[in-house]
Amino acid sequence: MNKQRIKILLFGLFAVIVIALVNRKEKVDQPNILWLTCEDISPYFSFYGDSTAQTPVLDKLASSSLVYDNAFATVGVCAPSRSSIITGMYPISIGTHNMRTGRDYAGWGTRVYNGDSEAKDINGTPISHYSAVIPSHVKCFTEYLRAAGYYCTNNAKTDYQFAPPVTAWDASGNDAHWKNRKDGQPFFAVFNHEVTHESRMWMNKNLEMTVNPDSVPLPAYFPENPIVRQDVARNYSNIELLDAQIGERLTELEEAGLLENTIVFFYSDHGGPLPRGKREHYDSGLKVPFIVSFPKSIRGDRVNELISFVDLAPTILSLAGIEPPAYMQGQAFLGKFKSETKRKYIYGSGDRFDEYPDRIRSIRDSQFMYVRNYHPELPAYKDVAYRKNMDMMNELIKLNNNNELNPEQAYYFRTTKFEEELYNCKADPFQLNNLIEDNTFEPKISELSYAMDNWLIEVRDMGAMPEAEILNNMWPKGIQPQTEKPSISINDEIIQIECTTEGASIAYISSKTELEPNLDSGWQLYHKPIENKNASFLYVLANRIGYKDSEIVKIDLLKIK
Repeated sequence: MNKQRIKILLFGLFAVIVIALVNRKEKVDQPNILWLTCEDISPYFSFYGDSTAQTPVLDKLASSSLVYDNAFATVGVCAPSRSSIITGMYPISIGTHNMRTGRDYAGWGTRVYNGDSEAKDINGTPISHYSAVIPSHVKCFTEYLRAAGYYCTNNAKTDYQFAPPVTAWDASGNDAHWKNRKDGQPFFAVFNHEVTHESRMWMNKNLEMTVNPDSVPLPAYFPENPIVRQDVARNYSNIELLDAQIGERLTELEEAGLLENTIVFFYSDHGGPLPRGKREHYDSGLKVPFIVSFPKSIRGDRVNELISFVDLAPTILSLAGIEPPAYMQGQAFLGKFKSETKRKYIYGSGDRFDEYPDRIRSIRDSQFMYVRNYHPELPAYKDVAYRKNMDMMNELIKLNNNNELNPEQAYYFRTTKFEEELYNCKADPFQLNNLIEDNTFEPKISELSYAMDNWLIEVRDMGAMPEAEILNNMWPKGIQPQTEKPSISINDEIIQIECTTEGASIAYISSKTELEPNLDSGWQLYHKPIENKNASFLYVLANRIGYKDSEIVKIDLLKIK
């Protein structure tokens, strides 16, 4: 074999190695990411010191995961909280802070939210159902993943305060699954588990109780009472059901041979679901269980840093090797673009909850929580009708009306509020002892109040504006705006698509056969010019979040050729 031929073979071998290394790097930079989310759960797990519920699956996962001890939702209720998760923005900054805006929370943009509602804003003006129109530059973060090649699925809840655009997910619904992706395609998949939702407190009422009511711990704000114990035990029993469901998802991943390239998240969308939990701005409403499992992770690592749900979007992009857009208000706490500075504060908010308006803002550091009540004349307790499906809630109301609650238990039902509140969360984990009038803490009060002022200015808090005015700005004269129809140009088999609506995203389907597009799946994200690869028909639509979808444009590509 001559030297020239040896050189050619060596060069070829070198090229193969380089390509292999490049491909290997791409796989490392684009891990699969799986979210196993649940609803309405505080840190009621053994890895947080509460062994009441038996959760072997999550205990095992936590033993080889990063366990975050200070993870917080932005709002203590589903839809506003989820709006911050999907956008990386505070709800008060994008107009998604009032719970709830629409009936069909899982609907696409073509489904109109307008209709009757019992809600009223702070001035008593009736509020119709609507899909929130958020700032034009803000996207669902999954669009950035899709543009980078990820297959993104959501099974099945959205509940963002706006109808999610078709560009957000490759598939969303009960059949959405990572297994439907292309071979070798990285995925970001969400599986939401509703078994711990507040509604399951009464929907699962007749299911077998797997936790003994006599053995459950009661926080200081609950009285010793058999009905209270029964519902607390139901909550723990639901958590045991959740553990089994999480086990099924992890088994599915393992059997597919994907554990070694999948980062697994487990968390709840906020605290709760018991009274004085969900809908509250205290730890009982905002603090959540949160674990992240990396392949071959260090066992049992605890993470004390503060993280907020606005940090989730930039963190997932960072883990996928995508630089988070500058507009996002969160900061990445993992991955390639991890923030160099850790959070000093967590911010929370509470505005309208169903039929009861209010405006509350909170800030928390590692020890203290400061609360500002903009309507101290309103009761602390909100008599939300939905919550009164729970036996325990009605029992607490009765006990309070009969003056049978001690001061700590009656604190939840106070008829007016202080303008400000301060709590030492380490000494007072249930936030029952307001220190605002203790001069000893004046420096801390000043610090947190000043930090809150700066935050509210920075995020441009929309909470001071009556919701009726916000709605009129979003939907002028009560009419939902519609995205303009996209325009399409084709030159040398290259297809370019544009839309004149500011902030619109564009989706398309290219097909060899004529079809009626399904709005629940099949749409591809348009993010760069596309090639016409033997397709016969092209379907295009545009959407801006909060707007109606545009008309679908159908192009017969064969006629153009």
